[in-house]
Amino acid sequence: MNVKPLGSRVLLKVSMGEEKSSGGIFIPASAQEKTQEGTIIAVGDSDEITVKAKDKVIYDKYAGTQIKLDGDDHLIVKIDDIIATIS
Repeated sequence: MNVKPLGSRVLLKVSMGEEKSSGGIFIPASAQEKTQEGTIIAVGDSDEITVKAKDKVIYDKYAGTQIKLDGDDHLIVKIDDIIATIS
């Protein structure tokens, strides 16, 4: 499926949290804290957008609309909900 965000929204793929602790103990998905990092997949057509595809970003904890594409978790968020880029 091909999803194109509208206006000042972006589609990002959610980064998964660590599956093992620093001591090597497996952490089940139900006990992992939700990450707020992701990779931009597609951007809307607004002039406000300052990020581009493949940028890694940090977003607000409760931002966006969750969708599942090809079995992976994705979010559609407003550009205002993106806090920073990661380099």
